[in-house]
Amino acid sequence: MSLLVHDCVGAVLVRDGQLLLGRRAAGRDWLADAWDVFGGHIESGEPAEQALVRELREELGIVPTRLRFLETLEGGDASERWRLRLYAVTALSGEPHNLQPREHDEMRWCSLADAEGKLEAVHPEFPRLLRLAAEID
Repeated sequence: MSLLVHDCVGAVLVRDGQLLLGRRAAGRDWLADAWDVFGGHIESGEPAEQALVRELREELGIVPTRLRFLETLEGGDASERWRLRLYAVTALSGEPHNLQPREHDEMRWCSLADAEGKLEAVHPEFPRLLRLAAEID
C-alpha cells in the first residue's frame, strides 16, 4: 500500500496589513469548516508557481504579480499526508472574488492577529509564516 501525499500550493495574500483567508465549506472532505489560505493541488508535472497562478485564477479571479516562496509545510497521518508550498502574494492583478463558494463559503481580509488565531489550529507554523508574509508587504 502506497502512502497518499497531497501536493499543494497556497497563497497568503497581503494588502495594507491585512491577509485574505477563506473558510472552507462545512461539507468539504478536507479541513471542513476551517479557515485556510487559498490554493489547491499541484497537477502532475506542473511547476508549483504555475499551479499557484492557476488556483488563484480559478478560486479568486486574480493573477499574482509579485509573490515570494515562504516555506513548505507538511502534515497528515500515517495513511494520508499533505505538503503545502506556501507563498506570500503582495501584488496582484484583479480584485479577489469568491468564485468557488462550494469550496470556501466565506472569505475575509483579516488582521495579522486574527489570521494567526484562525490558522494556528491547521498547522503550528502558520502564525510564524503569516508574520513573515505580513513583513514582506
